[in-house]
Amino acid sequence: MKLLGVEASQNSYYYQSRYRQVADQGADLYVLNGIGTDDLWPADRYRRAGSKHVDDLIQHAAAWHAEQHFDGVLTFSESAVVAVAAVAAALGLPGIGVDAARTSRNKLLMRQAHERGGVAHPRFRFVTGLEQALRAAAEFGYPVIIKPTLGAASNFVFRVDGPDQLRDRYRQAAAGIDQMMWYDMEADGLDLGPHGLLVESFLDGHEHLIEALAWDGETYLGSIVDRVTMEGDTFDDDVHHAPTALTPDQVAEVHAVVAAGVRAQGLTRSALHAEVRFHRGRPFLLEIAARPGGGGLDHMARLSAGYDPIRAVLDVARGVRPDVHHFRPTTVHTAAMCLLCAPGTVESVGVPPEVTNADGLFFLKIMAQPGDVIRRPPDGNNILGGLGAVGTSFDDAMRTATDLAGKIEVRLADRRRTR
Repeated sequence: MKLLGVEASQNSYYYQSRYRQVADQGADLYVLNGIGTDDLWPADRYRRAGSKHVDDLIQHAAAWHAEQHFDGVLTFSESAVVAVAAVAAALGLPGIGVDAARTSRNKLLMRQAHERGGVAHPRFRFVTGLEQALRAAAEFGYPVIIKPTLGAASNFVFRVDGPDQLRDRYRQAAAGIDQMMWYDMEADGLDLGPHGLLVESFLDGHEHLIEALAWDGETYLGSIVDRVTMEGDTFDDDVHHAPTALTPDQVAEVHAVVAAGVRAQGLTRSALHAEVRFHRGRPFLLEIAARPGGGGLDHMARLSAGYDPIRAVLDVARGVRPDVHHFRPTTVHTAAMCLLCAPGTVESVGVPPEVTNADGLFFLKIMAQPGDVIRRPPDGNNILGGLGAVGTSFDDAMRTATDLAGKIEVRLADRRRTR
């Protein structure tokens, strides 16, 4: 099978390891970037359009398709979901459609779809100024969440506990979203829906990350991961555990709300990443993205639930039903965390062999390269990388992961070392 991976703007080397997974599963993978480096993928299967305009991406993809006869188009990037839907449609290849892609990318359009579909979701208001934000927060009651409509990775997502804090956070978010990398990496020439800020009511319970599949009217929960971080007013999303501690009845409730969201967003055949949060004992839908989750969630899915999100992506891309079943956890405990460091410019990252060769390590990805600028809330939400470990219990796996993370040394320009 021949598949074409697309990013309008290359997200450093973040997806390189996933491209390798696709190739390891037997696909002949070609990669087209609008703008990118010259060394991301083998030269005979890699091209750059020299522009991130969707028309140029389509033109280059169509010319390459005429030569290679691709079976499908795929992406792992939230910022390329709409562009890939447009490319697939132009090439006559399987895809989710531009309308469903836009609804699954833009948080306002997604919320409106959930409202029309009767899906449990937080109250929301699209705001274009501080006074509107203050009125929405007063109506919903504090705390509230403020978030971008076209964000990702919790950039400029804040919990706000009162009017004075909202004034500060609104100013920071409104100033930051135009420079946010996830917005900047979008293809030009696409209608992405409103670009701005939402105020949402706060959901007070536990949160879960789900790798799922939509296929011809059925929704399958491939894996469920529990978010175990003690959160503050920003959302690093940095510690996870699987398999889930949810009861079978709660899993059934989660399945129902995710399936309703899938229908509301118009998704018929897609690999999915869903986020659900409980509120007063009921699951509410935070989002459903039309791509697999990032970090080590694919590894956690395979180990803790026997589901492979990467395989699902390549099968869906070529119009073949993936080998999937309803949620069936294993007995393998996994713990994973984002690797965080202080803000600054990365000088070096040192990973000793005792980390890379450690028993129990199932995932280690250092994303930051020397020269990269790490921005932390309220200026952004960059992370150093991710790490995951297995164990006989969550506590056992977490101890291993924490110990290994503490051995990674980060040096920032004009700062002492940090970990």
